[in-house]
Amino acid sequence: MSLADTVLAVNNDLPIRTDAPVHSGKVRSVYWLTEADSRRLITEKGYDVAADAPLAIMVISDRISAFECIWHGEGGLQGVPGKGAALNAIANHWFQLFRDQGLADSHILDIPHPFVWIVQKARPVMIEAIARHYITGSMWRAYAKGEREFCGIAVPDNLQKDQKLPELLITPSTKGILKGLPGVPEQDDVNITRADIEDNFAAFNFARKADIDLYEKLLSAGFELISKELAKLDQIFVDTKFEFGYVTDKAGNEKLIYMDEVGTPDSSRIWDGAAYRQGEIVENSKEGFRQLLLSHFPDPDILLNKNRMDERTALARDNALPEAVMLQVSKTYVDIAEKITGEKLTLSENPKAEIIEILRDQYGLID
Repeated sequence: MSLADTVLAVNNDLPIRTDAPVHSGKVRSVYWLTEADSRRLITEKGYDVAADAPLAIMVISDRISAFECIWHGEGGLQGVPGKGAALNAIANHWFQLFRDQGLADSHILDIPHPFVWIVQKARPVMIEAIARHYITGSMWRAYAKGEREFCGIAVPDNLQKDQKLPELLITPSTKGILKGLPGVPEQDDVNITRADIEDNFAAFNFARKADIDLYEKLLSAGFELISKELAKLDQIFVDTKFEFGYVTDKAGNEKLIYMDEVGTPDSSRIWDGAAYRQGEIVENSKEGFRQLLLSHFPDPDILLNKNRMDERTALARDNALPEAVMLQVSKTYVDIAEKITGEKLTLSENPKAEIIEILRDQYGLID
């Protein structure tokens, strides 16, 4: 079996029973179950959700995206071996820890396979909740140009690149396009202030104004928990993205939960602690892949300049990255997953066949 065979690149063609189109994102595909299957599984598996809650099968892939493009490698490698299993394992670990520590639940109800989550439908809060403990990336680029206020929060002068910030900074941005909000541009992923959220809490899908405090508490407490756990492994939690939503439990209580993924190398920057103390940045997250792409191609502006999106798309489509590059990225993901979970990551030889067998035999979702 070739290395390419072990990669799950296409994840939107599984024969899962559904009445709705499969929603396929950059990395995950979502299959909304029929109402009958949702109700049956809730009863059979005893999930703590409302009896009529819509459920979905969420299947991760090994695809890798960066700079808003999907990249591939030589030898038919349409993704990074082990990446999907690593991301799910890490997210599962943190979600479980959050639950154990009494922070909040997640949208995940069941994990039938390392590539698969059964999730409940949540009403998403329309905020990309970003937390930063170090000044780097886009924040540093803006700071170096003279910006001293981020999402309404003033930061001091004389900060150095990659320096730890005086305190955890919450710099939210919009998730999706929100219309008619004073001072908030009608486009995706624009920075917003806490005042913007307070003045328009319903437009951001908060059930009540008081939940803004809860969202900030869950964000900062979740960040601190992951940060402390990573510090035990001599890893630095630099910054991350959280997402939140509302669900209703079996008793009819509405609650704010964590959703999407948390603390993964795709949604966070993680630095090696020993290297940082020596003045070197060693990325244990997707940022390392981004940097690799910037140095791999002769004109990095194509990757950074949004006005050159057509050229960028062509670059990703027409250039197979060396197999060694893809395996280097694989090692980053697998190594950090095994560090965090303390368990060996078992890579499947044929993940798609395994998923189909489990969802057919144990969940009755495939005819």
